[in-house]
Amino acid sequence: MSKLVLAIDDDRLVHHIIDESLSQFCTLIHAKNGDEGIRQALKYHPDIILLDVEMPGMSGYEVCEKLKKCKQTADIPVMFLSSRKELDERMRGYNSGASDYIVKPFEADELKARIKVLYNYMQHSKRLSQDIKRAQMTAEIAMTDSGDMGRIMRYVGQSYHAHDLRTLGDYFFEFFLPLKLDVAVAFWYHSSAVFLAGEGAIQPIEQELLEQNREGSRFVDFGRRTIINYPKVSLLIKNMPVDDEAMYGRYKDLLPHILEATNAKIKDMEVSEEALSKVEQIGIVFEELSDQLIGISDHQTNKLVAFEAEIAKAREFVEQPLTKEQIDEFEKLFQHFSFLNDELSIIKYKLTEITEARHELIESLNRIAKPWGEEDVPAQTDIELF
Repeated sequence: MSKLVLAIDDDRLVHHIIDESLSQFCTLIHAKNGDEGIRQALKYHPDIILLDVEMPGMSGYEVCEKLKKCKQTADIPVMFLSSRKELDERMRGYNSGASDYIVKPFEADELKARIKVLYNYMQHSKRLSQDIKRAQMTAEIAMTDSGDMGRIMRYVGQSYHAHDLRTLGDYFFEFFLPLKLDVAVAFWYHSSAVFLAGEGAIQPIEQELLEQNREGSRFVDFGRRTIINYPKVSLLIKNMPVDDEAMYGRYKDLLPHILEATNAKIKDMEVSEEALSKVEQIGIVFEELSDQLIGISDHQTNKLVAFEAEIAKAREFVEQPLTKEQIDEFEKLFQHFSFLNDELSIIKYKLTEITEARHELIESLNRIAKPWGEEDVPAQTDIELF
């Protein structure tokens, strides 16, 4: 993915040098002062910010401090571009929150190398943050991985990796093995139903009972059997211990937790299936729009180059010098074209991001979880039930 770099500097020559150095390396947006730079950072959320120290209004240090105090921009690496090379200036830049400091004048290769380092640092930091969150979740599961709730937490972790009803059913029945309960289940998926049994095929009468009681109360007791209903799942327990009041009460407290998790998972599977269909439709439209905008942008760039060339020719052949008003009008017109060019570049960049995100989302929605080995995920029978 192309890097998006925001350059904040009041010197037009510096912007020109940055363009010459990085135009083939990344997508650039420009700001001429601190206030505009902060607005651009909030609007586009660039990957890296290049920031001048000495500017009218807010100094670069003040701009950096504001960016780091803002939640939306705090994680964006900032590199100072300054003619000041003293150590105390570098320290001041570091204290304001900058990640790097480069002294003007600089070589294009040096600037590219520094940007690569900052970009890799940012990506590495994101991965570390995700790893820390996963480690915290693992620690929480380990702390609760005992007794009834530990078994439920294990099932929730397993069901997260189930992307079809058959796999979900396998994990579901595994939960009941240590409990010595004989169960059957109905998954109400979209407008259809999938019936499964813990041992062999489900009997026709069991299927009929689940269908007839689907709209009944949460708990339906008849003899030694109990049906527990949720919108997306109904559980039939064939050997409920009705004679053991303590055990009976314990199961009635325990089983709604697993059914609630299963209900949420089936809803998630339905949403994912619908989302995949919509993503594919949206993606086709965006690809068509992207092709059109790329053509418009290329045409705009060519016209801008031609316009600049015509201005140069006019200056050579005009008999009378241009007035200040005429020069100002040409300058405004050229700035207008440049602004449109920058905006089209941003649109192209964002469309590229959307297209890549679409492909990643489709891959994620289509991914079927691989069965875990015993060494990866302990079975429910490996967890002691207190």
